[in-house]
Amino acid sequence: MNIRSLIVLVAFVLSGLFAKCQPQSNEKLYVGTFTSEGAEGIYLCDFNSETGDISLDKTFKGIDNPSFLKVSADKKYLYAVSRTTEDVEKSGGFAIAYKIEKNGNLHFVNRQISNGAGPCHIDVSPDGKFAAIATYSGGTTSVYPINGDGSLSPASSIIINKSSGSDKSRQDVAHAHSIKFSVFDGNIYSADLGTDQLNIYSLENGKLISAQQKFVKMKDGAGPRHFELHPNGEIIYVINELNSTITVLEKQNGTLIAIQDISTLPAGFNGESYCADIHLSKDGKFIYGSNRGHNSIAVFSVDADSNKLKFKETVSVEGDWPRNFTLSPNGKFMLVANQKRGNITVFKIHPKTGIPKFTGKEIKLPASVCLEFL
Repeated sequence: MNIRSLIVLVAFVLSGLFAKCQPQSNEKLYVGTFTSEGAEGIYLCDFNSETGDISLDKTFKGIDNPSFLKVSADKKYLYAVSRTTEDVEKSGGFAIAYKIEKNGNLHFVNRQISNGAGPCHIDVSPDGKFAAIATYSGGTTSVYPINGDGSLSPASSIIINKSSGSDKSRQDVAHAHSIKFSVFDGNIYSADLGTDQLNIYSLENGKLISAQQKFVKMKDGAGPRHFELHPNGEIIYVINELNSTITVLEKQNGTLIAIQDISTLPAGFNGESYCADIHLSKDGKFIYGSNRGHNSIAVFSVDADSNKLKFKETVSVEGDWPRNFTLSPNGKFMLVANQKRGNITVFKIHPKTGIPKFTGKEIKLPASVCLEFL
């Protein structure tokens, strides 16, 4: 081998090693949608977590209204809730399991009935052994054992929420709107918009059992929708759809109590607006909440000592009806799914102020309502 060939070979090897050492910037993003509003199913997008560029990769059809998605902790499976009409399924929908294959492709595994109309949220336990869903119209929460191949067994436990709230136009019956497994205390939490409660369960032999503290009550007419668990395990931030507030819950002597209610809307706003989603920054210093109607993201700083929130400002989502949003895995970007505008907008988050700024980048996808990074 001559010296020129040797130099080329060494350069080739070194370039390969250099490439392997570089941080991966391409992320896979699944998009849940409402097919009843013109979407085709679950979309898979490519997102560059350094530049903010986003593009459509694939479309997975054959699923009705996959309105919420969740990737398992081991990233081997994706679970979705599917809203259907009664002529398709009397219960009103399904919980569906997919295997995640190479390059993010989805392979259908199986499905189970939702045990309530309007399934709207799904979560997977940290150990991957159970999935849990909430149904809005049915007011139910259900738990499904997950088998070794990722498939869902029939629900092992179903809770039918009862009671109602003070806003008879929206709270005439229970409306379970979200559910999450806690990695801190082993509990399962579920926000019920219809009863103004954050319900608390434990899981015993696959059964949902009311915890010692059965629930936390929000203000009358608040309408709790989604919530975030603080990394310290002692704080829960609940976003309330109907009165556009965030309630801060703190665990004191083992009991969760409300220590703050703060508006997500700027002073002087008198129009109609309904909160939707909430997320905590990776460093725990900022909370974000979406306003549908005002069409903004409300930004709050988190006090390091009290964990209470301070309103900073609202940022336009550059779209209409931000039902769901997410933060990129590296925490540098925020992506907002605007249901009525049919676009996903990309924002760069300032590392010090936490304020998201629109990058000018977006992708047009009809009725986007859920964003889930692989």
